[in-house]
Amino acid sequence: MLSLPNILTLSRILAVPILVFLLWPGATAIGIQPVPLDYGFAFILYCLMGITDYFDGYLARAQGTVSKLGVFLDPIADKIMVAAVILMLVFTRDVDGWHVIAALIILLREMIVSGLREFLAGLQISVPVSKLAKWKTTFQLVSLGGIILAGALPDWMLLKQAALALLWIAAVLTMITGWDYLRVGIKHMD
Repeated sequence: MLSLPNILTLSRILAVPILVFLLWPGATAIGIQPVPLDYGFAFILYCLMGITDYFDGYLARAQGTVSKLGVFLDPIADKIMVAAVILMLVFTRDVDGWHVIAALIILLREMIVSGLREFLAGLQISVPVSKLAKWKTTFQLVSLGGIILAGALPDWMLLKQAALALLWIAAVLTMITGWDYLRVGIKHMD
């Protein structure tokens, strides 16, 4: 149970409160916002969490140490991280206006697909992750990381705009892949 891949997955879960703390707004000269240094540390931690996400799965497969605990915790760690970052970025108004809709689409899809996977698991039906879902995750993680990095580099307005555009691409891919999962699930519902 305490294999290196599982430790990496658990470290991602344990790092989420630190990430939230770094993104937590404080009073600054420009209002209530984390300072660029906080965003910088948050970005570094976010990148480390992303790297551990890659390596926990890679190592588990390469070492032949895929465990039930790892299979259970890995998607939970991903969803906790993404949900916490989205909530904090909306809270700090780094994601605001119409962009909140894209963030909400991502959050809702994660909840719906998690519930659907649990339902299908009870029927002993596995739904493999599609390549499009992996692209969705990539756009999602890059966009959120870009928004955090834009907080560390407030003079780079183009970075934030690009990251928000990627958030919308992630939201569209989220709807497509969510619909794919829902279609499979509907076939097995009475």
